[in-house]
Amino acid sequence: MSQDPRASEPSHRDVEPLRGRRVAFCGKLGSMTQREARELVRELGGSCVDRNDSTLELLVVGADELPWNDLDELDALCRSARPNGAGGEASLLSDEMRNLVRSRQVDVVSETVFWEQLGVVESQADVRRLYTPAMLAELVGVTVGTIRSWHRRQLIVPVRMVHRLPYFDFQEVTTARRLAQLIATGVSASQIQSQLAALAQFVPEVERPLAQLAVIVEGKRILLREGEGLIEPNGQLRFDFDSLESPAITSLPMNWRDELDEFCPDQLLEMAMQLEEEGRLREACELYRAALAAGGPDAEVCFQLAELLYRLGHTEAAAERYYMAIELNDDYVEARANLGCVLAELGELSLAAAAFQGALVHHDEYADVHFHLARVLDDLHEPEQAEHHWREFLRLSPDSPWADEARMRLDQHRQLTS
Repeated sequence: MSQDPRASEPSHRDVEPLRGRRVAFCGKLGSMTQREARELVRELGGSCVDRNDSTLELLVVGADELPWNDLDELDALCRSARPNGAGGEASLLSDEMRNLVRSRQVDVVSETVFWEQLGVVESQADVRRLYTPAMLAELVGVTVGTIRSWHRRQLIVPVRMVHRLPYFDFQEVTTARRLAQLIATGVSASQIQSQLAALAQFVPEVERPLAQLAVIVEGKRILLREGEGLIEPNGQLRFDFDSLESPAITSLPMNWRDELDEFCPDQLLEMAMQLEEEGRLREACELYRAALAAGGPDAEVCFQLAELLYRLGHTEAAAERYYMAIELNDDYVEARANLGCVLAELGELSLAAAAFQGALVHHDEYADVHFHLARVLDDLHEPEQAEHHWREFLRLSPDSPWADEARMRLDQHRQLTS
């Protein structure tokens, strides 16, 4: 499993491989924030200096910068103009530092190679290992529905979307685990969302407060810390969650079902999502249906309703809603994948295989689908086709939490044919 570099514990740390080295980071990092990278360098025995500091020994170029293969390309990259925050532009490196780089008085390495050499990550592929909602749910220990809810609230942000299917990198694994810990203390997802929305006006330079800032929990209050102190734009920043909590659900009157026509579709969806997060699934289903009635057919709402129907044990009804989502949006690959899983559970293996194959037509690198299709093909006694999909799954997601089962199945195939 790919890990957050800050959570790794390689043996290199015991000998402090960066002892005495003066390091600077240049450009946007791909694996973590610059603050996290500086903390990790200090943990490994080094010290961080400004990228134009004359004592600099090692310059690390961020993985999210333009690629470079030689000093000429690096020089062009370092000359690229950036906003300096005062209406002008500034180079990544000063002329003096570019000369030191070109004369090889300062070592230069890419972020990916830097972490690999330190043993913090195993390979370049691991830096950008991506996880589907189902894989992320397995890693964090929550339901897939919870992951989707966090995604809808933008508490976790995918690095890639393919036909509505979000992919998350390993940094979001850390964020999701932090969310799970916060919610376990009694803070709801809607409260966290309200806190972050309020915080955004005080720290506009921070794009992802939950990922970039340390989180401190005091009862039902969440405090965000940056560096050594609390963020204090105008005194100590403390929010009262009770005052920020949305009243939409807890204050609904007993006869709220008779007043649904007073809410717009977006309000109905927000209410449904909060009910879902509270575990009130039947009521959430009613509100999703009301949103469809008020706003008309919508593939995403049908998908969410199908998810709840399945969790309530209404498997056939869930299948019908997945079918509807696909009818409304032909390339909704996650709906096709989930339809396949439901059909397989209903014993409709041939139909399940067709649903999975339909998903692969639109997105042939959807690892989850290769996994489930391989299972179905094994059950249909089509070992050659199944083996192909087991191998494809491992090629696409070798570090998946389901990889051990795939390898076991392939071993069984080899034993049967030997």
